[in-house]
Amino acid sequence: MKTTVDVLVQKYGGTSLGTLDRVRHAALRVAAARRGGPSVAVVVSARGGRTDELLRLAADIGAEPASPAPSPASAVSTSSSMAMDRELDQLLAVGECESAALLALALNGMGVPAISLTGHQAGIRTTDRHGDALISRIGAARVSAALAGGKVAVVTGFQGVDDSGDIATLGRGGSDTSAVALAARLRASACEIYTDVDGVFSADPRILPAARCLPWIHPGVMAEMAFAGARILHTRCIELAAMEGVEVRVRNASSQAPGTSVVDRHDDRPLETRRAVVAVTHDTDVARVLVHCRDSRRDLAPDVFEVLAAQGTVVDLVARSGPYENEFRMGFTIRRSQTDPVRAALHQVAAEFGGGVHFDENVGKVSVVGMGLLSRPQYTARLMAALATAGIPTSWISTSQMRLSVIVPRERVVDAVETLHREFRLDRQEPVDMPVDTTSAT
Repeated sequence: MKTTVDVLVQKYGGTSLGTLDRVRHAALRVAAARRGGPSVAVVVSARGGRTDELLRLAADIGAEPASPAPSPASAVSTSSSMAMDRELDQLLAVGECESAALLALALNGMGVPAISLTGHQAGIRTTDRHGDALISRIGAARVSAALAGGKVAVVTGFQGVDDSGDIATLGRGGSDTSAVALAARLRASACEIYTDVDGVFSADPRILPAARCLPWIHPGVMAEMAFAGARILHTRCIELAAMEGVEVRVRNASSQAPGTSVVDRHDDRPLETRRAVVAVTHDTDVARVLVHCRDSRRDLAPDVFEVLAAQGTVVDLVARSGPYENEFRMGFTIRRSQTDPVRAALHQVAAEFGGGVHFDENVGKVSVVGMGLLSRPQYTARLMAALATAGIPTSWISTSQMRLSVIVPRERVVDAVETLHREFRLDRQEPVDMPVDTTSAT
C-alpha cells in the first residue's frame, strides 16, 4: 500500500559524520531536503573510526571477536563464545547510537524537530547471528509516527534486535542495508546514500584519476561491482534494493554533485548500441586456496564447502578436478581477511585423506563488469590480450554475463586496472566500447 506522504530516506556514512562540523553539515542537508517537501528519515553509521576504537577497547579488556561458527570443542567454550559475541554487539551498537543522537541534537538546534531511534525502537528485527545478522522484518511504527508528526526520524544503522530482545549487528554493509530496508518499508521515493565520493565510478578514482562518474547504473551490474571489490555499496544492500524496487542514489555528502542513480530503467538507445562494459573493479582482500588429495576417489568438495559455509566465507572463482584425474584438486578464492577462521578446518579436512591445503595471499582480483559479457567472447579475448601485452601475469579466470574476473599478482593490481580501463575506453562517453576504426574518414 502506498504511503500517504512522500518519504525520502537518507543514509550518512562514517566519513560524512567524522567530525562535529560534518555532523552539522549533514544536518543542514537533511533540513534542506525536508524543506523541499518530503518527510525525511535518516539512517546513520558510526562516526569515522569509532567502530575501530570500540574494537580496540574490547581487545584491551581481553575480548576478541569469536568465530561465527565455533567448533564444538565443549559446551562451555561454545557458550563463552556466544556470550562474547553478544557483548561485542552491545558495545559496537554504541557507535551508531552516538551518531544518531548527535545528528538529532544538531537538527533540533536548527529548529528542525527530530528524534533519534535505535534499531530496536525503530522496529528492526534480525536473526540471532551476532556480528553478522540479517534483517528479518521492520515494524517502523515509531518511525512512521515521527514522520506523521512532522519530525525527522534519525535511525541507527547496522543494528537491530533478535527474537531474544538482544542487540544484533548486521556485519559488512549493515548501515546501507538498514537504509534500503527502511526505505522499502516506508515506500520511500528513494534512498540516498551519502559518502565521500561523487558517485559510482568506472574504476576507483583514488587509484585512477581518469575514472568517470556514472550517472546511472543497473542494480545487477552494481551488485557485481560491489562483490568484485567496489567499496561504495555492499552487495547485500543492492540485492535488497533490487528485490524491493528501491531506487538508490549515491551522492557526495560534501558537494552538490548529482551522483549516481542505481535503478532498473531503460534509456532510449537500442540494446545493441549500449556500452556493454561499464566499469573495472579491483579487490586486494583476496586469497587463492588450493585443496588437494592423493585419493582421487574421495570427493572433498562437499566437506570443503561445508567448512566455508559454517564460517560464512564468500567463495569465488571455483574450479576442481574431474572424475578421471589421478588426484582430487579444488581451487577457489576467498577474502584474505577470512583465511584465519577456515585455515585450520580446511587443513584438517584434507589431512584426513592424505592431502593438503595451500594459501596464496599475494594476489588480487581484477574484474570487468557490465552486461552481456558472456555472449560477447571477444571481450574475454581483449581482456587477456591487454593484460598479456602489459606484461601482467594472470592465473585463474571466471566469466559470466555480468563479470569477467581474473587473478593477478597483488603488486600489479593497479596496473591491471589502468590497462583494462584504457582497453575498454571507459574514460570516454561513447556508448559502444568496441575498438574505434581509425581508418574511416571523419
